Amino acid sequence: MSTATTTAPDLTGTPARRSRRSNLAPLAGRILVLLVALFLTLGPVVWTLWVAFTPTDEAGRRTLSFAAFSDAFAKVNMMRLFWNSILVTALCAVGQMLTAALAGYAFARLRFRGRNALFAVILATMMVPMQVTIVPVFMLIRGMGLSDTLLALILPAIPTAFGTFLMRQYFLGIPDSLAEAAQIDGATPWQVFWKVYLPLSTPGLAIVGILAFNAIWNEFFRPLIMTISSENFTLPLGLVSLQGQLGTGSMSTVLAGVVLSMIPALVVFVFGQRPLREGLTAGSVK
Repeated sequence: MSTATTTAPDLTGTPARRSRRSNLAPLAGRILVLLVALFLTLGPVVWTLWVAFTPTDEAGRRTLSFAAFSDAFAKVNMMRLFWNSILVTALCAVGQMLTAALAGYAFARLRFRGRNALFAVILATMMVPMQVTIVPVFMLIRGMGLSDTLLALILPAIPTAFGTFLMRQYFLGIPDSLAEAAQIDGATPWQVFWKVYLPLSTPGLAIVGILAFNAIWNEFFRPLIMTISSENFTLPLGLVSLQGQLGTGSMSTVLAGVVLSMIPALVVFVFGQRPLREGLTAGSVK
């Protein structure tokens, strides 16, 4: 008499199990890519903070202290550098927002001869690097008697081709019926711009202002050419002196100055990320 033996079914080869296993490889690859990106992004920042807060003592050992920051304030006039950078950056950002709004409105809503050709020329200037135009700009600034002044850093940075293009696109997305309704109520062209179009374009203005702040705050080349005296140096240019003669300065002191220069940019990012996000996503959902 034979007895039938039953064996449990092998579930390891089921389609669901095989599908789960096949999805692990792409998931592991994505996690690896994200970890590498995280290391490349935060690695330099973590290393900068570590070296700035752990300067080496006389015995060559690293100890946690604020000595590098005190040394940075002792070697350069940090408050003067901060004031120059804040003044130049704020005026340039406000100037770019104002000129971009006016120029963008003109190219979007006003009709005049040669409008498209002039706008194409403005866009073409975005392809010209600063190093090409710095010599004629310097000669013009010197002819105006503004060389080695903060105005030499402010005036050339106010016009913005990218800001003009961005604001033009925002104004083109605003319905014409709003301007027509305001004109029926007796609004002048300036009132239409100031009370109708400008309030609706605040996301675009936020993008222009934040991008201008980041660009001007970290700018090194133009202050290097336009300024000579140390009292007119901005923060990126003044931090170079922390390196000492032939780079013999303390690395912790240099990176302490870098950490201090990161604080305003971090504050602007914290308070400006919401309008920046709204500006970048404006128009994506109707």
